[in-house]
Amino acid sequence: MKQNKLKAYFELYSLLIRTSIKSSMQYKFNFFLGAMLAALIQIAEFLMIAIVLNRFGAIQGWSIYEVGYLFAIMTLSKTVYRSLANEVHHLERYLVSGDMDQLLTRPLPVLFTLLPQRFRIMLGEWLQGGFVFGWSIYGMMSSGQIGWVAIPQSLFVILTGAVILFSIGLATATLGFWTTRISELQTFTEDAAGTAARYPISLYPNWLAGLLLVVLPVGLVNYVPALYILRGEVGPWVLGVVLGAALVCLTVSLRFWSFGITKYQSTGS
Repeated sequence: MKQNKLKAYFELYSLLIRTSIKSSMQYKFNFFLGAMLAALIQIAEFLMIAIVLNRFGAIQGWSIYEVGYLFAIMTLSKTVYRSLANEVHHLERYLVSGDMDQLLTRPLPVLFTLLPQRFRIMLGEWLQGGFVFGWSIYGMMSSGQIGWVAIPQSLFVILTGAVILFSIGLATATLGFWTTRISELQTFTEDAAGTAARYPISLYPNWLAGLLLVVLPVGLVNYVPALYILRGEVGPWVLGVVLGAALVCLTVSLRFWSFGITKYQSTGS
């Protein structure tokens, strides 16, 4: 019975995503042009970093390819999260407009209904992240720093990273049930923290490194697993630690969401 219910949820979720994609593809030229421009802008952002690294050779021992790897893993993890659960980041819009009331009246869990709303393919981000990832992996393989096993390990890290970023985003969004306005907080917990984690955490002072590893664990998305995958500085157990951390973050954020939604004050109340 439970399996049939989960299957029905999955089929409905897939239908909602297909409908959202079909809607976004109505204007194909605008879609592909926007995707290409987004990719070029973000690639240009990394090229600026690459120019600086090329001039100085490395940052505290981290080569241009290693920094590119950190950059790409964070970008791809965030893209997975925002592709599948973008509306979590835009929950404030539902709280302010009263659209949350409509989600509450539907015979499905609110979060399940929210996730496929305005589904984004984010082709530009996929192109940018994939390009930098492929370039950095190729560079390190060519020098013999890493082997082919780094590719499946990295794909695993991208998925666990997406779960961690989703958990941070969901926990931040849940605070909106008390504060309503959360965009400024999201700028700190998601955007600023994610941007900082594109670079080696060792660059930062201890208090900030601790913040990025424990309080807002974005360092677990790319930096910590990179210590093993790229440098072999820790054992393979670190991948298990990252997976465990992702599951803990997800469990805590889902429970916090379930509690927070009970505190929601309807626009009609």
